[in-house]
Amino acid sequence: MKTNAALLVTFLLLAQAGAAAPLPRKTADESYPGVTVQYEEMALPAGQRLRLIVTHPSSTRSRLPVIFVAGWLSCDSIAAPPNSLGAPQQLFRALAQLPGFATVRMDKPGVGDSEGDCGATDFDSELAAYRQAFRHLADYSFADPQRVFVLGLSNGAGFAPLVAQGAPVRGYVVIGGWIKTWFEHMLEIERRRLALSGTPASALNARMQDVEQLYGAYLLEQQSPRSIFARRPALQALWEGDPEHQYERPVSYYQQLQRLDLMQAWAAVKVPLLALHGEFDWIMSRADLELMAELVNHNAPGAARFMELPRTGHTLEHYASLEDAYAGKALAFDAELARQIGAWFTQQR
Repeated sequence: MKTNAALLVTFLLLAQAGAAAPLPRKTADESYPGVTVQYEEMALPAGQRLRLIVTHPSSTRSRLPVIFVAGWLSCDSIAAPPNSLGAPQQLFRALAQLPGFATVRMDKPGVGDSEGDCGATDFDSELAAYRQAFRHLADYSFADPQRVFVLGLSNGAGFAPLVAQGAPVRGYVVIGGWIKTWFEHMLEIERRRLALSGTPASALNARMQDVEQLYGAYLLEQQSPRSIFARRPALQALWEGDPEHQYERPVSYYQQLQRLDLMQAWAAVKVPLLALHGEFDWIMSRADLELMAELVNHNAPGAARFMELPRTGHTLEHYASLEDAYAGKALAFDAELARQIGAWFTQQR
């Protein structure tokens, strides 16, 4: 059952949204022995309602540490129903059953049960929603505001320090994130993508010059892809999606990512960090995760730990090879990864 405080928060948020009926459910209920699962609703200032999935031990009588999830870039739900096969969902299910911990996940606008249009939501709006959800942790009677952890995956692993806005964070676990500029990230991922897709080594540098022209105009000069392709039609072959979107998200999303200074954000972190990078992660660079750990250890020697995960892809998927990771040929989830992450949270609580 919801606590009185949580009920009040949900009621007020629904009243702000002018909603008479609850958000419709699109996935099967999550269920765990001895765990209460709450499907909350959070109203954004514009009126859209977002889904929060909250878990905590049913028998709790004291305030608990909370694991708050900062999610990935794609328009995929953070729901983890019993039939979930994805690696992140397997991790969420394991953490929901971690003794003595609560967890909070938010589906961004237009994803899962949440209202809105993911394909039209820019990064600034998405970050504002995460920050609003983070602030609401203080309204839960079972949550200890002094023991909140942030679990960042993929894009969320990069911007994780931006979520709390000065509120206390006990520690971070990040999986496959980024810290350099988005322009640098795109040059690195495009070089790997071109190589893995079969571009001959002898042609790779020449092709990268086109990549540099495209992303220089798009990210550094903040030009629209449509205008870039009008001048240089050949560059469109390097693009995925229509000229207004890339990887399901609006172009403004990535131009806003380019304006972030994640080096500065991570350089201010002084709490424990577990930075994880998969051996077969072709999307994010190992050097970014190592740099995060280096910056935190500069502030608090020994507080950060970097781990390279053998035979692991971008978000904990298990693969036989880098080529299989690129082709999406995932093997069964390695439950040992969830055990190791859970053990880190338990040690830091």
